Order: sequence, then C-alpha cells, then structure tokens
Amino acid sequence: MARNKYDIDETLETEFNVEQLKRLYAYIKPHRKDMTFTILLMLTSSALGMFIPRILMTIMDDYIPNKNINGVISISFGVLLINFIIVYILRIKIQITTRLGQNIIYEIRSDIFAHLQKLPFSYYDDKPHGKIQVRVVNYVNSLSDLLSNGIVNTITELFSLLFIVGFMLSINIRLTIICMIGIPVLMALIFLIKTKQRVAWQISSNKTSNLNAYIAESINGIRVTQSFVREQENIKIFNSLSSKYSTAWLDAVKYNFLLWPAIDNISTLTTSAIYVLGVAWISDGVSGITVGALVAFTGYIGRFWAPINTLASFYNSLLTAISYLERIFETIDEPVLVEDTKDAVPMPPIKGTIEFKDVCFRYDDDVPVLNHVSFKANQGDTIAIVGPTGAGKTTIINLISRFYNINSGQILIDNIDINTVTISSLRKQMGVMLQDSFIFSGTIMDNIRYGNMEATDEEVISAAKTVCAHDFIKQLENGYDTEVNERGNRLSVGQRQLISFARALLANPKILILDEATSSIDTETEILLQEGLSKLLANRTSFIIAHRLSTIKNASTILYVDGGTIIEKGSHDELMHLKGNYYQLYASQRCQAP
Repeated sequence: MARNKYDIDETLETEFNVEQLKRLYAYIKPHRKDMTFTILLMLTSSALGMFIPRILMTIMDDYIPNKNINGVISISFGVLLINFIIVYILRIKIQITTRLGQNIIYEIRSDIFAHLQKLPFSYYDDKPHGKIQVRVVNYVNSLSDLLSNGIVNTITELFSLLFIVGFMLSINIRLTIICMIGIPVLMALIFLIKTKQRVAWQISSNKTSNLNAYIAESINGIRVTQSFVREQENIKIFNSLSSKYSTAWLDAVKYNFLLWPAIDNISTLTTSAIYVLGVAWISDGVSGITVGALVAFTGYIGRFWAPINTLASFYNSLLTAISYLERIFETIDEPVLVEDTKDAVPMPPIKGTIEFKDVCFRYDDDVPVLNHVSFKANQGDTIAIVGPTGAGKTTIINLISRFYNINSGQILIDNIDINTVTISSLRKQMGVMLQDSFIFSGTIMDNIRYGNMEATDEEVISAAKTVCAHDFIKQLENGYDTEVNERGNRLSVGQRQLISFARALLANPKILILDEATSSIDTETEILLQEGLSKLLANRTSFIIAHRLSTIKNASTILYVDGGTIIEKGSHDELMHLKGNYYQLYASQRCQAP
C-alpha cells in the first residue's frame, strides 16, 4: 500500500465489480432462512394490505348504494383486523431484521479485524492508524441499514409491486398504463446520475478517512501539541479537514435527494392525469369505470409509488454502501506479506544459535536498509548492537522475529531457516521488548501476564522483582491490581519500560530481544536491574540495542552497525583496542558523563 497521511486521499487499487456484491452475499447466505421467513411475513402483510382498496371499492359500489349498513360494519371490523395483523407482522420483522443485520455486521467486522492481526509491520508503517480504524468501525457500521432493512424491504417491495400492478390491471388496463408512463423517465434519471453518485460517495469516504486519521493522530500527540502550544494551529487543520468532509458529504447526498423529488413529481403528474381522465371516462358512461373503481385505483396509485420510493432508497443505500464495501474488501484483500509457507512446520524447542547469512533488506524498493549482513551468535551469547540512529539496528532484531521478510540471504536459528517454520511457533519462544513500551488498558498484572497468559500471579510477581518493578508497583493504590489507561499514561516512561521488560521476561524465552530496554530508567534502578539481568541472561541468547554503552560492556559480542552494514565486531576490550568507531563512541559518552 502506498504511503499515506491524513491530508492525502486514498486511492483504490481495484475498481468495484459485481464480485464484491457476491462476497457480501457470502455473509448473508448463512442467514438466508431468517431472511426468507421475514420476506414471507412481509409478503403476507403486503398481500393483506392490497385488499383494502378493493374492499373500499366494494363498499362504495355495492354496500352504500344498497344501504347495507351491516355489511359496512362487518367489513370495517375485517379491515381493522387486517391492520392489527400487519402491525404485528411489522413488529416481528423489525426484531428479526435488526438481529440479522447486526449479526452480519459482526461477522464482517470480525473478519477485517482478524485480518489486521495478520498484516505485517510494513502495513502499519505506511498508513495512518485512524484510516485503518475508520474502516473497522465507521465503514462497517454504514452497512447496517442496508443489511438489516434494505435487502428485505427491497425484495418485499418488488413482490408488492407485482401484487399492486395485478390489482390495478384487474380494475382498469388503460389507467394502469397511464400510471406506469413515468417509470421510463425515472429509470433514465437513475442511469444519468449513477456514476457521479458513486464517485461522490467515494470522495466523501476519503474525507471521512482523512478526518478520522487526523483526530487519532492529534489525540495520540496531545502532550506534544500542548507542550509546543500548537492548539490553535491544530484547530485550523481540523476545521479545514472537517469543512472538506462536509462539502464532500453534501455533494454526495444531493444525488440521493434527486430521486425522491423526481418520484414525487412523477407520482403527482400521473395521479393528476388519472383523476382527469378517470372523471372524464366516468362521465361518458362508456369506459365502464365506476366511482368506486376510480377511488380504489387512486388508492393503489399511492401504494404503487411507495415501493418504487423504497427501491430508490435501496438504490441510494447500495451506491453509498458500495463506496464503503470497496474499502472494507480492499483491507481484507491486503496481502499478508509475512505468513507461513505452505510446507511450514512448527519450530522445534530453540537452543539459541542464530546466524545471519548475507542478509539484505529494504522497506522500499529503492531504499536499502541492510546490506549483506553476516554474523553468528552461539547459544547463550549476548549480542549488543550499537551505532548511529537509522543505521539498521532495530531492523536486525525485527528480522529475527520475522516481523518483515528479508529480500535475500538467510536467517538461521539452530541451523533452521526461519522462513520454513510457522511464525507463531517461532515468536512464542522469544521474548521481545521493542522501543515502544506499549501498555494496554487493564491492570498491571494483566499487562505483565500478556507475555504468558498461563503464568500464575507468583510468576508475574517474580518477573517484576527481577526487573526491579515490584517496589514501585506495590506503592500504587491497588498494587498489581491497579488499573492503568491505554499506553499507561498514569505511569512514568521508566515504569512503563520496566513493566514491558517484565512482560518479555515472563515468556521465559530462549531468545531475548531488548531494544533500548534501559533508555528511560534512572542510573540507580539500572544498576539494580543489571544485577537481575545477569542471572536471567545466563543460558539465553540475547540481543540488546543500547545507546548507553556502559550497559553492554559485558556482552559476548558487540556489533557496530552503520549504513546497514557491520563496520566493527568484537568484545568491548577488542573494540576499544581497535580504536575505531566504537572506541570513539564510547570515549564521547565518557566525556559527556558528569
């Protein structure tokens, strides 16, 4: 997917086609029994309603002229009973269709979210998270009315239209033809605006996505915004995006509003023509039209245009839904670039030997990140990776966990190519702490246990003690049961890192990956943490990225990476004796130290 941001409209890689409607039907198909039952109920309701104008015709042409009062009373009670039945059927229909629509929405949303869990880091690197969220929530919700009422009502109204035309033809063929003259005019209008209407709703969905992306970005960055007094500037950007969304929505909805006035005007014109011609034909006494027949026919005219109005409304909803379906299915069709191969097998219990063989990697086709990287870590080694910002350090450890696919070369663990094993079996045997110490909403106990959902409370507490998090946790109002907000806003940056560290350790991994694990921890805590880590790192293969070189002096091997290649490799003493890049970096930190 192309790189995007909040002020850039998304473009669809593929155009809409009928296959997408077939895919939507696949979600409807499991519920076809409920839908069929609802349609039968609505057809029964519609058929009962069709008799009312005929009953009025009978009253006016037979009962009233013959002064049959008892007949009028009896038939009135019959009409009342019919109306009660129709109301009861409508109640059942609303209950079923509401449940039906929400079940389908649930299934679509579940599928898109499940697919998002499989997509690689590169997908999230290239797209604002707000634009992803709007697809899962807003776009899926926009299908609700179409799925809960639109389809059932449309099928019902189509059959109702056939019933109505049949009753109209039974009364008078010429009046029926006059009534239907407006249909070709309406169809021509629909044909003229359909393309513009679909494009307008696509633009509207783009502006919705942009606005949502900026809102999400602004909320995540609110501390930076207030720190740099950017509130007014952000409000201007938000108002601009909101204005563009409003303009796009108004432009799209005007096409929807074109059909309803057109139907009303055509209905009024044809009804007027029927009144004029009907009265004239009654007067000539030759056409066989009675007053009751004309009254009944005009009753059917209203019922004739009501289904057409419903069909037009469904057409509008369908075109609107299509613009959202395209985005939803585009997300579901997003390729899972990092996935198990067809013949992938579970990773055997890891011992810890890791080897990079001539590995090359790039995020974009023209931007190389790693160039022919080769090294080997033996079981139990601690490999420290240092170098300037953007050198490729984090990329190396991301490739070990196979968060990205390499472009060439091999990464072997215990002489097994990691591309040949299942991703889940590989990652379950690793403990990873990335630069972003993400804390989920919930208790501190739950956040640490995220690394091993089967761990006992005692194991969680033990992991916290190892990383020196236990003392500050016990000082909180509810200790390990203290609720924290998303991203752990109630905690300091250092506290969040310690919790993330405990989470990684709780997995009891054979390979431990720490990306700037101590960058936000004070010196005193760091000294205590190092004591606990020295025990933990024993008999584990560990990769540590650190800017504080004092924390990695005891590493088995230190890799100095720059420009995507390993410039220097060796122990701390060997690299200091070499007096190269590592020596200069270490010396500069010693000079900066107080």
